[in-house]
Amino acid sequence: MQASQPTHWQSAKVVAIETRTPRVKSFFLTPEQPFAFSPGQHLDIRLTAPDGYRAMRSYSIASASGPAAPVEIAVERLEDGEVSAFLHDEVRVGDDLDIRGPLGGHFVWPGGEQPVLLIGGGSGVVPLASMARHRHAAGLQAPMALLCSARTWDEALFRDELIGFDAIGGGFVYGLALTRETPRRPQDFSGRINAAMLEKMFAHLPAPPAEVFVCGANGFVNTAADAVLSFGIAASAIRTERYGGAG
Repeated sequence: MQASQPTHWQSAKVVAIETRTPRVKSFFLTPEQPFAFSPGQHLDIRLTAPDGYRAMRSYSIASASGPAAPVEIAVERLEDGEVSAFLHDEVRVGDDLDIRGPLGGHFVWPGGEQPVLLIGGGSGVVPLASMARHRHAAGLQAPMALLCSARTWDEALFRDELIGFDAIGGGFVYGLALTRETPRRPQDFSGRINAAMLEKMFAHLPAPPAEVFVCGANGFVNTAADAVLSFGIAASAIRTERYGGAG
């Protein structure tokens, strides 16, 4: 789907809020002017205080692409996070938020038939979940392997839904690397993502991935991208998105 690129601010109503993990909530937004987007794009959220002070943060879209349903963003509550704390603690269903987007044209997967590898750390799985959801909703057949890193089973964002996609089969595989717990599934991993884990994920694809998407904190992205390069994947095939510390 070709995404539109509105750059103006508009109001969006919060129509639902769902707790995803102990630190992450999903906010479902209905914009005044619905828009199409590509999996991997993001929205800007702007808060304005009574005294006129403004704060803005960017959040990846988690939804499958399409203008019909509410747009979902998943927000991790960060320590001393200015915007994330307000969203978690103050925003209620029925409130209006200022949004701008969709934004971003580099870290997008519009679909296709070639194998794809997705690697996410923590809340970095959000845009990758959008890609997996888009593949499922659109009935696409591109082989896709998603490797996620989380501290614990309960902190693995969208875990049950992604396990469900894996159970359906059809070329989608989900692997989970837990850094502070023992894996609960035979196909999952213990520890931080490394080359040995990637080798097992590569084995699920019929050919080397034509595109690799890596999203997470700076150190995570650097380590994962270097590991992918060690398998001979061209740097031009690797797209990265890094999350900063501000919230």
